[in-house]
Amino acid sequence: MEWREEAIILGVRRHGETSVVAELMTRTRGRHLGLVRGGRSRRQQPVLQPGNRVEANWRARLDEHLGTLTVEPVEMRAAAFMESALALQGVQLLAAHIRLLAERDPHERLYEACLTMLPNLQDCRLAGGMMLGFEMALLDELGLGLDLSACALTGAVEGLAYVSPRTGRAVTQAAGAPWADRLLPLPRCLVTDEAPNWAELVDGFALTGHFLGRNIWVPRGQDEPQSRGAFIAALERALRAAAEG
Repeated sequence: MEWREEAIILGVRRHGETSVVAELMTRTRGRHLGLVRGGRSRRQQPVLQPGNRVEANWRARLDEHLGTLTVEPVEMRAAAFMESALALQGVQLLAAHIRLLAERDPHERLYEACLTMLPNLQDCRLAGGMMLGFEMALLDELGLGLDLSACALTGAVEGLAYVSPRTGRAVTQAAGAPWADRLLPLPRCLVTDEAPNWAELVDGFALTGHFLGRNIWVPRGQDEPQSRGAFIAALERALRAAAEG
């Protein structure tokens, strides 16, 4: 068995004295692992950094085997990420999210989203909205997407202001008023094309975090990734600095 395609490095773990097991995100083969012989060498280490885009060649005798990988650099971004706390936490959070996907299960939509996000993770004006959109897409890809198309109670498509924490369906401000303290705020940026402000991002991450936690992290016995809180905190600092500067 053999395949070759571009991929994004998610991370590596040591294997023996000189090798590593690399974790990749590919367009057509999803999250994929493989053994990189000599992956701890001075030549290979800079290539095998999270966020780098590579040309990967995988080989194995049988499809279910771990297999071996050779990688060649296509786009090296890891060094730039190290200079930005926002980008560094962002690429780690993307990797944590992608690890929620079944290995070798293709998710081309999420792969394309990663390609779009990686060049923009250092830009605080774009990174927050993109990450929020990625979490929404992740829920959708996992079969847990939110229905924000119309009010669950009235069918109205205007004036949507809340989301039911139980069903994930939108509710208008008028219809949801009696239960406002039990509903989750719906940020406008999720139902319009407007760029989000900080308050909307806070509400948006609370919304996606609720459903990721209830439906994925808790049932799997997992905690919210530390990189998620770190990313949100770095985003707040970067936006504050941009406003002041």
